Formats: sequence, C-alpha cells, structure tokens
Amino acid sequence: MKNYVSASVLSADMLELGKEIKKLEDNGIDMLHFDVMDGIFVPNITFGIPVLQQVRKVTDITLDVHLMIADPLKYVKRFADSGADLISFHIESDSDTLETIKAIKECGVKPALAIKPATPAESVFEYLPYLDMVLVMTVEPGFGGQSFITETVDKIRAVRQKITELGLDVNVEVDGGINGVTSGTVREAGANVLVSGSYLFAAGNMAKAAQALKEDMPC
Repeated sequence: MKNYVSASVLSADMLELGKEIKKLEDNGIDMLHFDVMDGIFVPNITFGIPVLQQVRKVTDITLDVHLMIADPLKYVKRFADSGADLISFHIESDSDTLETIKAIKECGVKPALAIKPATPAESVFEYLPYLDMVLVMTVEPGFGGQSFITETVDKIRAVRQKITELGLDVNVEVDGGINGVTSGTVREAGANVLVSGSYLFAAGNMAKAAQALKEDMPC
C-alpha cells in the first residue's frame, strides 16, 4: 500500500501561509492536514471555513480536513463547498455516524472516521465498508506538539487487520507525535497516511524529512 504524508497546517507560519503551502508542494508533500477545532469538542480553537477557502484558491494539493467539532454533520456541506477533498470527523462527536458519512459522500468528498486514543478500535469496524480512511489519533486531539502515545500502536494494527480481513481498500491515517522515529512504528502496524507538523516544518530539508516518514532512511 502506498504511503502518504499529510502536513499539519497547525505548525505552519500563518502569516506566510501561501509561501508555506508552496514549500509543501515543492517538497513532495501529498496532503495538507487542516485541523478544525471548535473549543467545545476539544479545548482549543483553530481556524475554519474562511481560511480553508483561501487555501483552496492557492493550491491543488489534497486538503485533508479533520473536524474536531461537536456537530460535524451541521458543517459538512460548507467544508465540502470550501474545498475539502477528504473530511474526517470523530466517532465521539454528537452527530450520527452513518448520517455524517452519507452527507460527506453526497458532497462528492471522501469520508474518514477519527477515533481518540481511548476509543476502542472495534468502534469503527461496522463503518469500514463506507469509509475511505480511518484516522487513529496517536495523541489527545486539541493541541499540536504532543508526544506520541505508544499504546495506540495496537489500535492501528487492529484497524488494519480488520480492513484486510474484510478485503477493503481503506487508508489508515495517524496523527500526533509522528517523526522519523515513530513513523516506522506506525507503518509497521499498518498506517499508510502519516500526519506530521513540527517535524516537517522544522526540518532543514523538508523533502528528505517527508521521505523519511514514508520509508526508513536517515534524515
């Protein structure tokens, strides 16, 4: 299965966002991970639809939108209309899971289901046939720069094993504390879409750092 790197915009210089996006494109980054936080579902507030609209105007890069909000169903169409290519929402949110997946698909966008570190892998199994991706959070959602939670590796492995057992073509994304060391661990467990923020943006050579996330190599 092909590996992808999704760069977390949380770690970008927001005053130079256009330049930061161009840098991602020039260094072989596959996706831009756009974290939306509402201050309710998670104890932080980030950015929303107006910023996404501006980002969409300056790039064709895949926009990987992660909704960490209480009622994602209410906002699916607006994020889809603003340029999202893929929308992740949390199974722990207040919205009905199947209805939200259906709404995302009806907008012509790929649906993904996200789970927090304490949520069992089994909670997503019944929804796998309807998804393009499962996002396993490897830190508590809400803030960037956290340390990788090693206990989430077994959850990644369980999700990948169930996908394989069902014969599905579903990506497994991981988000939180992903760097040149933890990337090998999560890939071995079955993840193939790796979200990374500070590790990428702080790298002296972003292209080399991105390649290190996709395959074992010094960086």
